[in-house]
Amino acid sequence: MNYKNLGVYRKEHVKAMEDVPDYLSNPINAFTLIKRLTTDLNVIEKNIKDATEYVKNVTIYHTDVKYPTEEDLKGAAQALTRLQNTYQLDIAKLAEGRFSGESSGMKNQEITFTMTTSDCYELGLTLYNEKDIQNAVRWMMEALRKYDEENNIYNFTKANILEYISYCHYLLDDNQAALDWTNKLLELDPKNERALMNVQYYRKHIAEKKLNKNGAEEINKVKEEETYIGYDRRMYESLCRGEIDIPGVISKRLRCSYLTKNHPFLLLAPIKVEQIYIEPDVFLYHQVISDEEIEQIKSMAKPRFKRATVREVNGESSFSDYRISKSAWLLDEESPAVARVTQRTADFTGLSMDTAEELQVVNYGIGGHYDPHYDFTRHYELPYIHGNGNRIATVLFYMSDVAQGGATVFIELGLTVFPVKNAALVWMNLHPSGEGDISTRHAACPVLRGSKWVSNKWIHQVGQELIKPCNLEYQQENVLRSIIKGVPRTLT
Repeated sequence: MNYKNLGVYRKEHVKAMEDVPDYLSNPINAFTLIKRLTTDLNVIEKNIKDATEYVKNVTIYHTDVKYPTEEDLKGAAQALTRLQNTYQLDIAKLAEGRFSGESSGMKNQEITFTMTTSDCYELGLTLYNEKDIQNAVRWMMEALRKYDEENNIYNFTKANILEYISYCHYLLDDNQAALDWTNKLLELDPKNERALMNVQYYRKHIAEKKLNKNGAEEINKVKEEETYIGYDRRMYESLCRGEIDIPGVISKRLRCSYLTKNHPFLLLAPIKVEQIYIEPDVFLYHQVISDEEIEQIKSMAKPRFKRATVREVNGESSFSDYRISKSAWLLDEESPAVARVTQRTADFTGLSMDTAEELQVVNYGIGGHYDPHYDFTRHYELPYIHGNGNRIATVLFYMSDVAQGGATVFIELGLTVFPVKNAALVWMNLHPSGEGDISTRHAACPVLRGSKWVSNKWIHQVGQELIKPCNLEYQQENVLRSIIKGVPRTLT
């Protein structure tokens, strides 16, 4: 254990207590804090006499104390990696306590403390155990770079770092790099038995690969099969960074207006409406939920928060890494604020709320996200459609601004919408025929800094028969043509 770090811990504690929410809104600070209370604390317990009893006493006399777990550390590591990949953050800058982006919605930020060699090593080790080998080797490389610079004492050695780097390269099917790094390990520790065995193993594999011509063909085949998945992912990440503009043929037709219909009150207090896409029509209604309503809804939701789930094909709900957030459901009868939001939704959408779902409140912390998905139920999921029909429309209320990241993106449309507090994003999920509109596939991008609060009001088909009459046209031809030709999907 490096006792010099105790001074660093004290400085971090003082700085964190100045503004706890601001301190924890930094992804590096969040990860290192969890590491301090898991891995580092375990090392302290083993090295300091009576430390275990001390921790037990703290827990007994402070019933509200709850230490993070290894599962929390794993989640923090995955969140940090998700941010790194999505927003193309430079690992060296992250390790030095800086992260920045030039894309829309991102500003240069300084983080209070730099990551230590131990932080980088632990992050690499956690990702290695989660089989995220590509990112594991990157953080091990950063740990190696910092190791000699810091000249501190750790519960791991430089040889340990080199061993992980070499084996990670082997797992990435780069035997030559694995051999090169193993040789560097032997320069440091010539008697390392595992390294001596691995050198022979890697040399054998390199020789076999040169003789196996079919290997290259198989690799090319896999890459070819992954082309669409890779493209879709790159599209999503580019949209999250705000790098893609919607086509000019659409943007020049967009309009802003005041909504005065649907309810007499709107004649006195019209709502500002911003059209942000056409076919499918996507609107942003400004100032449709007040700060007071937001605070009441948040205070009601917090005690009920549970990790959000996704519905499987068999209709059951489960946790998934492609949706990381906390959510709760609120009834109109529970609060005048919730009832007002529901009534206001009816007023500005013109749709009936008789069969709408309860208000779902969602909080996305650092790295919180929801991968591309549809809000409507597809044909093979028909047995699990709500008794009041499919979700005809989505109303997404933004209950906070987000310092960085957290955009709502529509993959097929090439559309990015950054959160605007007090506004509601609205779109129709179904065509007039009742068929699902595949162009409404959307996602919630990872929160890079801050916390994202939203609430969803999903409106169903039953009750809308006279308001939104159906027809027999499956899909408008120009929408289908744009999707097939990929007009909005421009990615460089």
